[in-house]
Amino acid sequence: MVDMTADTPLISLQNINKHYGDYHALRNINLDIRQGEFFSLLGPSGCGKTTLLRTIAGFEDYDTGYVTITGRDMRGVPANKRPTNMVFQSYAIFPHLSVIENVAFGLRKARMSKADKTQAAEAALEMVGLKGYGHRAAHALSGGQRQRVALARALVLKPKVLLLDEPLSALDRKMREQMQVELIKLQREVGITFILVTHDQEEALVMSDRIAVMFEGEIAQCDDPEVLYRNPKSKRVADFIGVMNFLPATVREEDGRYIATIAGLGETEISEAQCPGGVPVGAATVGFRPETLTLLYEGQSATHREAPAMIDEVVYYGDMTYYDVRFDGVDHPARISMRNIFGRDVLAVGTQARVNWSPGALVVFEQSA
Repeated sequence: MVDMTADTPLISLQNINKHYGDYHALRNINLDIRQGEFFSLLGPSGCGKTTLLRTIAGFEDYDTGYVTITGRDMRGVPANKRPTNMVFQSYAIFPHLSVIENVAFGLRKARMSKADKTQAAEAALEMVGLKGYGHRAAHALSGGQRQRVALARALVLKPKVLLLDEPLSALDRKMREQMQVELIKLQREVGITFILVTHDQEEALVMSDRIAVMFEGEIAQCDDPEVLYRNPKSKRVADFIGVMNFLPATVREEDGRYIATIAGLGETEISEAQCPGGVPVGAATVGFRPETLTLLYEGQSATHREAPAMIDEVVYYGDMTYYDVRFDGVDHPARISMRNIFGRDVLAVGTQARVNWSPGALVVFEQSA
């Protein structure tokens, strides 16, 4: 057993490896998760995020390493003896039971009176915004209401960790966005650690205190949302989190400075801080986010640098318009996002445009990164 101190994480995973036959599902995972944190495991399908969540829950064993929760080694501790509870993607609501019976189901073996169990279930329902729904039939609930019942059933056991396996994926977009906000509020109110598995980058950015991005069984980067978005450590992470444009470039060293020649944009000095994998002297790739570029309208002057481009496509979203533009000498478009403010026209496809760009917004990677 690990000695608990004030600095000891709630959950610690050290050198976790997991195989399914010849398939290496988890590769040397090292991760600490803090008390009261909203933590997300993010990655494409098959990257190992659900396997890692099930390893924490006790539903999966592992080949090497160890998992500790509150300082206790979890090797050999079954799922029902761990201070965790899990909300599954399918919700697993019992349709033949009422809402209150579903929530109280986990208390059936607890040494509590029937009245106390009912009171605890009603308190859990109130916590998730379903006060007064206890006697409704579970099969008559909407998708969002079933999701809340599943949350209440997990919370009624008062776990130290709530594990969420893509719980919002079955909801429509509007309900999903509403439930994201409600889950954030709920986590703050109850104060326990939430661990969310999702493949939705926006969902992870909106909800999380920290995010671990996974590819092929490995953690590629673990940081808070802003760091992940603004300072990705690799081109692969940059490409996965949000939208990132990429342009080919070459980098040379000149009198102790680094100069990048970027296709379509021209030359600019770059700093080592803009190169997460080290300065890639020679062939490189430059990345930038859509909101870091601006289309210049008639009479506007560039605040940083200016580059000519042709508008290739226009996607109007009401509050925002997304433009795909082609820079001179570049065979693939780059995306620019522009807020639709009063008096600003939406430009048409085929328009010759001027693009304002800032050298400081660029991230530079090795070409093969």
